[in-house]
Amino acid sequence: MALNTSELPDEGIQSSVSLDKHAGSNFEVRAGGWSPLSSDRYQWLEVDLGGRTRITAVATQGRYGSSDWQTAYLLMFSDAGHNWKQYRQEGSIGAFAGNSNADSVVQHKLQHQVIARYVRLIPLNWNPNGRIGLRLETYGCPYNSDVLSFNGQSSLIYRLTPRPRQMSSESISLKFKTLKNSGILLHAEGQNGHSLTLELEKGKLQLLIRKGTNLSRYLVTLGSLLDDQHWHHVAVEHHSNHLKLTVDKSTEWVLGTNLYSDMIIFYTHFSLFIYFPVSSSLFHLSQGNVTFSCSEPVFVAMTFTGPQSFLRLPRIDQSSLGISVGLQFRTWNKAGLLLTFELPNREGRVWLYLSKARAHLQIHKSGRAPLELNAGSALNDGQWHSVDLISGGGRLTITVDDDEGASAHASPSFLITTGGHIFFGGCPAEENSQECLNPFKAFQGCMRLLTVDNRPVDLIKVQQRLIGNYSHLQIDMCGIIDRCSPSHCEHGGSCSQSWSTFHCNCSGTGYSGATCHSSIYEQSCEAYKHKGNISGYYYIDVDSSGPIKPQLLYCNMTDLTRVQPSPEVNTHVVHFEYASDEEQLAAIISLSEHCEQEIAYHCRKSRLLTSPEGSPLSWWVGGPGVGQMHTHWGGAPPGSQQCACSLQNNCVDSRYHCNCDADSNEWTNDSGLLTHKETLPVRSLVLGDIQRPGSESTYKVGPLRCHGDKNVWNAAFFDKETSYLHFPTLHGELSADISFLFKTTSSSGVFLENLGIKDFIRIELNSSNEVLFSFDVGNGPLEVSVKAGSPLNDNRWHRIQAERNVKEASLRLDELPAVTQEAPADGHIHLQLNSQLFIEVSASFKSETSVTYAFKEQMVNELNRSSSSTENVSLSFRTSQSPALLLYVSSYHREYFAVLLNKLEVRYRLDSSKDAEILRSKVKNLADRQLHVITISRLADVVSMQVTHVQTKIITILTVHFIKHHSLCACPFSIDSEGLDPDLAQIASLGFTGCLSAVLFNSISPLKAALLHPKTSPVTVTGPLIQSICGFTSANLSHATETTHHLSGKRSGSVGTGQPLVNAIRSDSALIGGTVAATCFNVALPLSSIMRQKLCTKPTGIM
Repeated sequence: MALNTSELPDEGIQSSVSLDKHAGSNFEVRAGGWSPLSSDRYQWLEVDLGGRTRITAVATQGRYGSSDWQTAYLLMFSDAGHNWKQYRQEGSIGAFAGNSNADSVVQHKLQHQVIARYVRLIPLNWNPNGRIGLRLETYGCPYNSDVLSFNGQSSLIYRLTPRPRQMSSESISLKFKTLKNSGILLHAEGQNGHSLTLELEKGKLQLLIRKGTNLSRYLVTLGSLLDDQHWHHVAVEHHSNHLKLTVDKSTEWVLGTNLYSDMIIFYTHFSLFIYFPVSSSLFHLSQGNVTFSCSEPVFVAMTFTGPQSFLRLPRIDQSSLGISVGLQFRTWNKAGLLLTFELPNREGRVWLYLSKARAHLQIHKSGRAPLELNAGSALNDGQWHSVDLISGGGRLTITVDDDEGASAHASPSFLITTGGHIFFGGCPAEENSQECLNPFKAFQGCMRLLTVDNRPVDLIKVQQRLIGNYSHLQIDMCGIIDRCSPSHCEHGGSCSQSWSTFHCNCSGTGYSGATCHSSIYEQSCEAYKHKGNISGYYYIDVDSSGPIKPQLLYCNMTDLTRVQPSPEVNTHVVHFEYASDEEQLAAIISLSEHCEQEIAYHCRKSRLLTSPEGSPLSWWVGGPGVGQMHTHWGGAPPGSQQCACSLQNNCVDSRYHCNCDADSNEWTNDSGLLTHKETLPVRSLVLGDIQRPGSESTYKVGPLRCHGDKNVWNAAFFDKETSYLHFPTLHGELSADISFLFKTTSSSGVFLENLGIKDFIRIELNSSNEVLFSFDVGNGPLEVSVKAGSPLNDNRWHRIQAERNVKEASLRLDELPAVTQEAPADGHIHLQLNSQLFIEVSASFKSETSVTYAFKEQMVNELNRSSSSTENVSLSFRTSQSPALLLYVSSYHREYFAVLLNKLEVRYRLDSSKDAEILRSKVKNLADRQLHVITISRLADVVSMQVTHVQTKIITILTVHFIKHHSLCACPFSIDSEGLDPDLAQIASLGFTGCLSAVLFNSISPLKAALLHPKTSPVTVTGPLIQSICGFTSANLSHATETTHHLSGKRSGSVGTGQPLVNAIRSDSALIGGTVAATCFNVALPLSSIMRQKLCTKPTGIM
């Protein structure tokens, strides 16, 4: 439901200051809207919804009939009208996109719903030719629940109804908020002394399980900064022998835990409030002061956001022979100015600041030696700390956290006071300001409970500029966030942070990079051999950036990779153990081209496999996991119950399939290699004919030997200019690394590309000596390039390693140093792709060429059901022609969509009775013979267009949807041009000369259909359609047939004409000109247990 702000009483809408009292509007054409007297970032509009509300979306308009609108804003929520909390998308992004005119409505659905009573909007940017102007709508529904209030010495007991049998699933859920950072939140007791406790420790929630009377352990810690006096959701779910703990949006599973609870105690050693989803009449016993209401103290905090932040307060009591100043602060930074002031008559200065996470006091007075004191430690832990400076009676004291043990004292011979101003956090930016000097770093963090001369400072009056002055402060909120919760450091890397970023310490993990994502070891002995290493012990990381730990193995560069077993011998049953753990062992076997293990049996009067009755006498167990029983011997196929001599027809007795089965009095043997990887390694051996008189036997099981790397020499040769490979969508939302070998004779081209609606990732040979890695996760395209000192199109092998994570992107070429590019601070972090990963399809056009794709009736119906109000269009092109028509889509009703190259235009006509809407990009010239990518998406009346390196977002007022699709035409359109706009028809008549690739309209790929399936697809081609690659210049284009190869089948054997030659090395090349070897995509997903996707190919000829 929509909460119409225009229907709220006047007192329900407040603002910093306004020209027009009425800010609400249901977006009808009417006068109104809020516009403050001054347009700056300290203005805000606040709405009281009258009660706690589950808020799901917000929408904004500009002020009616004006040039006043905001283009970006922050959204804040509160329960009590104080202590605001900023809504953040993806955990860190705070800004919302606003309006582009005064009339259109821009709605944002919240990624996670918010429960609050008050909503505050703070404009960040606005129309430069106007001022801030706003009409606001919120969407949601009332939220009701019982509330409990604890004072720190109270508890409440709830007894569960006895149940006849144990439940397979149980759960406890609640919401809480508190100002205290430590205390017991919930305690549950069960049978046999079992208990469960949820305890808050330094703002983090710990789950404690106790089994019996003595054994207890913390199983998991989750959440952070939970003492912020905002509501947090907690749930404990018990499924069989597993526990699931959820705190807000984070979840952890605890395995192997049984808990039989018969009562729950809300037992608190600290003050908090709880919303619990049951009636208050169900609680059976309370102790201390428990109330069913929520009355909380108001602590007004302020956030120092950056180097320009400061607060200046006047000294009220100037007659005092001394001074006292106190405050509480929380920060992640080790250094920063807390406060400073001048001594009387400008005879000196006082600084109280943080350095190395300790509180330091430094006093400089003319003609005197500097006075320095320090106290406290580890004050950058994100917790609230208090610091007090007291001077009087010839004594000077600084105290940290009200602890006498964290105090420092001095007895200066001069008076320490001030008759001027006290500055907190930093100094004004004016260069001529001599009243405030800061030789230290500015403070970034939160402060509250400021006192001057034992009088509290009213920060609300400061916000209203009734007291003092400030800049770049966020008042009545603490904007601290924990960038290490959850941690983005992988593979056990430790996370530390400052106010604006985080750092991963990868020491001792075997991984490197900004998030400890990339392994510092090779994946196989073959990879070390390819680098020129000699035989020896090496750490092997079989899954690269995946979860399997590196292991130390011996690499024989002339022979095999060896894993030594450690046998434990019994009389007739032998078990084998391996130094590698199970996961590593399975990965080695899977990765290797060939594995083998020798097995031998020497016998005299001791049969091996077959008894006279035909049943097996001996067998061995092998394979993954616990293994399976096998009755064949070395050199024979699985399931045959034979030995090698039977296949070679040289057994000592032709009646038997093994030498030992002849039961001879002479020594003989059956030996051979087990080579079927699915049966390896050998895990145990059972010898059954060793008890008869005269029986003698010996056995040998050799080490598991594996060699070769399916990734390194698994190659595909691109022998046509339009050959390509495609894989499933790359799922690397938070981190992904891509590595491959290539060789080529071409000077440019795209190695790989994966597209989303707006996001993309691409690696290309930008020139003969430059590799370019580019992607967009919603912050605009980010590029990393590496230039080589010599040409890369030298038909020699070159290695590319690219990595993207939430902190940075890196690109490495061969042995050159890696080049990195930091990601934007507090930007989007999730890479969202939806197309296949192409490695690529394109074609060159001449002026008389066109491709028309006719939508079938069934397809039209499906498109209209699924996307009648949406289109997602993308294409790549290279041309020197302008103007030109790149893409045209029309319906039976003369509605159309067109993409023109005339400074790049997108035209929509969704109502045949109206003129087309024209969306123009700010890009000046795209007809520059360079490769460009256009991505266009429409959702209802909002159109977003992204062009290579420039992103323009244009919002229209259209309300009619694209009802029926008729045809999709790659320029020029080949249908009757009657009824078209004259200038559009004229541009279309010019044709298009250049290259088009990766053309996609929703789920339709017309160019691919024309090139790959011209006879079976509903396409019409006129004129010469030359298959090509847009990575080439026109001089490189040649007539060829496009080919494709799916990696869903076998990777070896013969292939058809035009397909990449797999597992074949070729010296000539086309497409991007050479061979790409070992193309590996290793992806770490944001799950509690890391999942990964690995796709590996190794082409011969290009990629």
